[in-house]
Amino acid sequence: MSTRTIRIGLCGLGTVGQGVWKHLTANRTALEDRLGVRIELAKAAVRDRSRARSVKVPAHCLVDDPMSIARDPSIDIVCELMGGTGIAKKVTLEALSRGKIVVSANKALLCESGAAVFAAARKGGGRFFFEASVAGGIPIIKALREGLVANRFRLIYGILNGTCNYILTRMAAEGAGYPEILADAKRLGFAEADESLDVEGWDTAHKASILAHLAHGVWLKPNQMTVEGITKITQADLRHAATLGYGIKLLAIITRDFARDELAVRVHPTLVPKDRVLANVNGVFNGIAVVGDVVGTTTYIGRGAGQDATASAVISDIADAIVLLTTGRDVTPVESAARAARTVRLAPPERLRSRYYVRTTVKDRPGVLAQIATVMARHGVSIESVIQTTSERPNAASLILTTHESDERAMGATLAALGRLRSLLESPLLLRIADFSD
Repeated sequence: MSTRTIRIGLCGLGTVGQGVWKHLTANRTALEDRLGVRIELAKAAVRDRSRARSVKVPAHCLVDDPMSIARDPSIDIVCELMGGTGIAKKVTLEALSRGKIVVSANKALLCESGAAVFAAARKGGGRFFFEASVAGGIPIIKALREGLVANRFRLIYGILNGTCNYILTRMAAEGAGYPEILADAKRLGFAEADESLDVEGWDTAHKASILAHLAHGVWLKPNQMTVEGITKITQADLRHAATLGYGIKLLAIITRDFARDELAVRVHPTLVPKDRVLANVNGVFNGIAVVGDVVGTTTYIGRGAGQDATASAVISDIADAIVLLTTGRDVTPVESAARAARTVRLAPPERLRSRYYVRTTVKDRPGVLAQIATVMARHGVSIESVIQTTSERPNAASLILTTHESDERAMGATLAALGRLRSLLESPLLLRIADFSD
């Protein structure tokens, strides 16, 4: 019996696409032996065929129309590695409508149009694999979808953006400011020329949306989440956090109250106790903790981005896709219409509880702390500790307060009221303090 040939088309040959081409080429023999097929890298769609690349791609494999790969009946697996939500969405939907398997690393597309993607897969008989869309080389999607299938997840939290983690790690270790470290991150290729998607929290929000869907079967858009970035974090915040026994990390936090059937997804800088594993996940690494009702807490750490880590996840999906094509064993069953239509209520702000860190600059004169304490008490917020330091501004002081447990509604009202005090010289910075009871 002849060995079946699996033809793969890559839509996009940027950093990730070149990594996939490189590692599939280098490891092709071992993969073919393991999977019992012949693997052919048949086509790659690029914007500029003449552009120099780090991998050698035969000229006859290069095409300039990614849609031609989606429509080619001889292509078994379409790897969508272009990113974005324009042509990438069209290619994905076209391929799925024709019953093809699509492998993608596109978290923005899933966050914006995940329901449409899975609907197209159901209708056309295609399959959609997306391990590389969250946390690079960490197999978190396989863990939630397969390894932890017996569990319900009341809490998932983690570091999902290597750029932010790199910046915060270096700021804490070196004492340098955010602008200086950001410039270095860009020079080293850890941050994009336009860093806003990463540092303002949107990239993490896209990934959190995917994890929330996997765990709870609903798609949330970023406007249904709390999304805050790291641009306001200062050296002073990192020093004060360390004094209090914490590190600062940009976390995605997904909580589910099963009794009330309420879900919350938040992305924000968070004070994490130094004895927690995630407080010690540094540099470009990602880390995710998953709390299941059967297994308890499991934690996953690894490279969250970069050519090799993401290519590893893409090739893992390709291997699963080949198993499906050759044996019919489906590790990613088509999402049912019932699950796709599932809804849960968003948790109201008063049920999102935490301790808080508040930093502001005030006029250095008697009675200011008493004014602040009065405002906070009026809104039911209790102060736990106060640190006062000198400010770079003349006749000013920096106040850092931590609170006992409160909630988002009370803290929002408190900050609005504090902002009206004439004794405050800047808007307060609010950070949450993690106290995850795993």
